[in-house]
Amino acid sequence: QVQLVESGGGLVQAGDSLRLSCVASGFTLDNHAIGWFRQAPGKEREGVSCINSSDGSTYYGDSVKGRVTISRDNAKNTMYLEMNSLKPEDTGVYYCAADQDYGLGYCYLQYEYDYWGQGTQVTVSS
Repeated sequence: QVQLVESGGGLVQAGDSLRLSCVASGFTLDNHAIGWFRQAPGKEREGVSCINSSDGSTYYGDSVKGRVTISRDNAKNTMYLEMNSLKPEDTGVYYCAADQDYGLGYCYLQYEYDYWGQGTQVTVSS
């Protein structure tokens, strides 16, 4: 059984940093597309950042460019989302996701993902 478990969320102040982690079990993240998505209250879920499996390229949403870094540690089968200079509009539930196929070049497309975590809450106060 595949599980993705996020951690690292919490309540922070504007300008602070957070690092979210997502540990996978029952599935190896290496060579698969991975991504982070978020859903703010009353809004649709949106893409934050992801890594394509076709060429290893990364995608960052316009609202987080320059403030966020996605990475993974294959030895730990874990993906990370480093977030800096957090803003109140970054508040939301953050989800990690993984695609079971290979060769994905459009990792920002949510429907491409097969496995999802349960989400971790990030709240940024002003």
